[in-house]
Amino acid sequence: MRGLLLLSVICTTVFATDSVYELAQARYNRTEYEASLRLLLPEPGKDAPTLALIGQNYLMMGDPKDAGDFFERAVALEPANSVYHHWLGRAYGRLAETGSMLTALGNASKARQHFEKAIQLDPQNADARNDLFEFYVEAPGFLGGGLDKAERLAVLIAAHDAAEGQYAQARIAEKRKEYHGAEAHLRQAMELAPRQVGRVIDLAKFLAQHGRFDESDRTFQAAEKIAPSAPKLMFARASAYIEAKRNIGTARSLLRKYLRAQLTPDDPPRSEALKLLQQVSGG
Repeated sequence: MRGLLLLSVICTTVFATDSVYELAQARYNRTEYEASLRLLLPEPGKDAPTLALIGQNYLMMGDPKDAGDFFERAVALEPANSVYHHWLGRAYGRLAETGSMLTALGNASKARQHFEKAIQLDPQNADARNDLFEFYVEAPGFLGGGLDKAERLAVLIAAHDAAEGQYAQARIAEKRKEYHGAEAHLRQAMELAPRQVGRVIDLAKFLAQHGRFDESDRTFQAAEKIAPSAPKLMFARASAYIEAKRNIGTARSLLRKYLRAQLTPDDPPRSEALKLLQQVSGG
């Protein structure tokens, strides 16, 4: 009887721990980051998944330093985990963007190293590939960036996802100010994945940035037919309008609707929408 009772206690403890993690993951998926942390931080003997989820919450809340500390601990427990290296790279990248000049270079280099490590551990890690590609496109050569590296990685991206490969080629062409080629690649990406609203948004944003507002508006309308209630579409239209200093009233309405929407971690954070609202009167 005592053996059965002990087994029952052990099983109850395991299931309770699992349920806490699952509940915290659900909160994270609904962008309820503080609520997720309240569940996870008191947990004793945190395993690697718990540490990583805590890090994700902190990063989404705009705290890359604490996020990086928890990702480091997750990587220390599971050094061969591609996902943890990728998230640690994101934390270092955010630190590079927001920190001082004294620390930016070192953090940017660490971001690249962890992105590369993530892909080395798992070549199928598409998110890590995409983040490393953006690093190569944006970072100068002395930090390990460069369009030559971006081109080689774009080939690997295209081998796994043809539409994403076209988008990568568009980014390279745009960086080289080859705007006609960039547009052609964006249109090809949209043709390859006609039901992916993000591909249509990419083209609409590009057209707006180059002053082709009527075409951009029609492309945004096409995106709305694919995913009428997609939060990312609301945010993209609003930011495009504000950048072009037009349709400001509509932009405000879209941002307010966005702030009321059910977001996911893949959507721009609410803090970015609030910043945009502060840029326009009446926000």
